Amino acid sequence: ASRKEIINKIYKIIPPMLESFHKGNLSLFKISNKSLKLLFRVTGQLGRVAVIGGSEDYTGAPYFSGMASAKLGADMSHVICEPGAGQVIKTYSPNLMVHPYMRQSKNMKEGENIDNISKTVTDMLSRLHVVVIGPGLGRDEAMQETCARVIQEARKQGIPFIVDADGLFIIQNRPELVQGCTECILTPNIVEFGRLAKAQ
Repeated sequence: ASRKEIINKIYKIIPPMLESFHKGNLSLFKISNKSLKLLFRVTGQLGRVAVIGGSEDYTGAPYFSGMASAKLGADMSHVICEPGAGQVIKTYSPNLMVHPYMRQSKNMKEGENIDNISKTVTDMLSRLHVVVIGPGLGRDEAMQETCARVIQEARKQGIPFIVDADGLFIIQNRPELVQGCTECILTPNIVEFGRLAKAQ
């Protein structure tokens, strides 16, 4: 369809009485090429973000991080978390895509290990534009190790990532994960900054 045909179809959607409320001035509804591109975009073109965290005890932080990305314009916000956290986060909002792939050490089932769990998570990276690591992560060893492997894989694939909250504990213990990385942002508070500075 031509641009003119598309615009005519859009104008037909505008309620018939709307003209009279604006004194017949439909110029208020002139559609630019930029607006057309937004109308006919494909889901995911405006940003695909994943928040990796969310342990059984901490469900608020990954939710708020995911929702912040959605409110700032990203049209696909994923939360990759522990199953116990996933059930809770799903009740907060239908806007988030919740993936209960992470595992705390105590919740690993027979046949599950850090290798296959981290592979499941890192397989998602190629579909994302940016990853946020740490909100609600906790200090569980299995969760921390899974995120360390995600950082390594994100660097290999050139995917930008942000490390926050308990994700900074990983960096504190293994600063080599981010040394020399230009696609990484760390967001420490003053106490976390002091710990990171001592770890260098």
